[in-house]
Amino acid sequence: MSELHLQTIQRYIDKMPSLSTTVTKVLEVCNQPNVSPNDLNKIISLDPVLAGNVLKLINSAYYALPNHITSLTRAIIILGINTVKNLALSTAVLRHMKESKQSSFLMDKFWTHSICVGVTAKAIAAKHKIPINQREEFFLAGLLHDLGKIPLAHCFPEEYSSCLAYAEEHKTSLHDAEMAIFGFDHQYCGYIIACKWKLNDNIVSVMENHHEPEKSDEDHRLLISSVAIADVYANIFEIGSAGNHFIAEEYVNTILEQSKLSWKSLTQLHEGIQESIEKASIFLQVS
Repeated sequence: MSELHLQTIQRYIDKMPSLSTTVTKVLEVCNQPNVSPNDLNKIISLDPVLAGNVLKLINSAYYALPNHITSLTRAIIILGINTVKNLALSTAVLRHMKESKQSSFLMDKFWTHSICVGVTAKAIAAKHKIPINQREEFFLAGLLHDLGKIPLAHCFPEEYSSCLAYAEEHKTSLHDAEMAIFGFDHQYCGYIIACKWKLNDNIVSVMENHHEPEKSDEDHRLLISSVAIADVYANIFEIGSAGNHFIAEEYVNTILEQSKLSWKSLTQLHEGIQESIEKASIFLQVS
């Protein structure tokens, strides 16, 4: 049965639109070591939707600047290369995913959960003194980590509802329930999506291994474990929901150890995370 499920998922993802030429160029340019705001301006200025989103973001409550910014280049300078790159990718992802209709869980709660994981992962990155220009990738990784659930819930709404019920009944994680019913999980679906869109290795690894950081390369371990503990945090405090309601204590302890954090140090971030979630909501509204 899992082979039929896999074929259905593969067909669904194959039919998903590829990333636009603009977004692909933005990602390519941002990977170059000497990229400048002017380089990005030349690409983004040709895409009115993305240019508008950049200006909406810089003038949003998230940044609370005293003066209204009308220059795209100025906006890119203030936002930074990584933020603009992540906005471009988020805009593309959300444009595709908003079209997915499924009934297994509410999409508003799904995206609230995703924002929380992104914000918390970014806060953990700051705790680890990750350079500021790299922290946005932690936010993006958290935002995208559960995308693989959408094709599963869309293609198999009744069976995915059974997954949710199975996880509740057996007091197990949702990805274990997915393995029991489908023979593969949302991590695998996320991996297929990330590969289709040619996302960078860090994001691919997060989407493939965010429940099992130990399976990833050492180079990606801190990012993945940060997203994993951020996911635990969002689930325990019930900030949004992506269907995962059972968190084993042993798993929490393992993930905390891998992320080099104590639960106390994580909960100390609580107030800041709550404020950041409210601010980061504009990121999705803009996208």
